[in-house]
Amino acid sequence: MEALTESEVTHQLTELGIENGGTLMVHASLSSVGRVAGGATSVLAALSRALGPDGTLVVPTFTSDNSDTSSAHRERIRGLSDEARIAFWDSMPPFDPASTPSTGMGVLAEAVRCHPLSVRSGHPQTSFAALGAQAAKIIDGHHPDCHLGEDSPLARLYDMQAQVLLLGVGFDRCTAFHLGEYRVDAPPRRTYRCVVRRNGLRQWWEYEDVALDDSDFALLGADFEQAPAGENVRSSLIGSAQCRLLSFVAAVDYAQLWLPAHRSVG
Repeated sequence: MEALTESEVTHQLTELGIENGGTLMVHASLSSVGRVAGGATSVLAALSRALGPDGTLVVPTFTSDNSDTSSAHRERIRGLSDEARIAFWDSMPPFDPASTPSTGMGVLAEAVRCHPLSVRSGHPQTSFAALGAQAAKIIDGHHPDCHLGEDSPLARLYDMQAQVLLLGVGFDRCTAFHLGEYRVDAPPRRTYRCVVRRNGLRQWWEYEDVALDDSDFALLGADFEQAPAGENVRSSLIGSAQCRLLSFVAAVDYAQLWLPAHRSVG
């Protein structure tokens, strides 16, 4: 199979329904798309062309291994001796929005993060990067003790009636659902801890926030797609990848209602 060109990807994205001049959050697995001439750089260019000069592209650039309270970190230290764990903790670098790579977000997210015109929020675990007309408005004001709630870019995306593109990934990767977790009554909370740099010094920082849980997002997404709200979901192939384009507002509103009905209290 011949590699897709940037123009072909742009056409397929436009046919799917990406709004020119709109705001789009993307979760992507480019390996699912297949060969694209120019790789992630071309896919980024195609997204930018589909959005147009007044559009804005947003990606998650999370750094879950920056914390000793994350599941990613626990996997990394599994089986280490006490001495090796201490040495590992002592060597963990503090988060730097200008240089810290994202963890497990894919090559497209890294392409956006590394773009010379992108801006990135300063949350040490759940940062976002954005390119385009509304990038600064979306990224600014991401509080360090608010992962994905009202003081995060997700709330700004909701206000802007953004679209979400799941490019070769499933609903289990749909970060928009997390805003629904914050908007239920009395969401459970937990303590987080991560490495930061303050006043030039590396230090551990501990804070409390909503207990994030994406373990049932695939089921949530399947119900969302089948419900009347599913009219807000469009599906098609981009290359060889099954993709979905959905309304950010509809996804969050549905999650806010679905989660209390399907999760046990506590």
